[in-house]
Amino acid sequence: MTDHTTEREDIARLIPEWNAALQTGDPAQVVACYAEDAVLLPTLSKEIRQSHAAMADYFTQFLKLRPRAEVLQQTIRIHEPIATNSGIYKFFTTIDGVESIVMARFTFVYRKDGDGWKIIEHHSSMLPDV
Repeated sequence: MTDHTTEREDIARLIPEWNAALQTGDPAQVVACYAEDAVLLPTLSKEIRQSHAAMADYFTQFLKLRPRAEVLQQTIRIHEPIATNSGIYKFFTTIDGVESIVMARFTFVYRKDGDGWKIIEHHSSMLPDV
């Protein structure tokens, strides 16, 4: 039987690892967190990204904002080889030297394979005001 406590800890580390990839400013490092067949529904784009090239295009623009994510609330569920992490995070972004905060909800869906856990689905959307 799998130790779900350890697996939950592993899943909880994946968003900070993804955030660290954001901090590099390199779209390729961010895209490397995603499986080849992943789907991205990004926070600041209406376009669904279904290839690494399309994701790299999005992250090239997004990384110009120097985003930094902070998870405020998360719920992790494991159904091997799939796991989900859903919750609320805030993004600190910087435009022309001015920092802003974007509150968003997220769902990351991960699949475990020979390379460990990879993102197969990522949905992020701004929180409504109401």
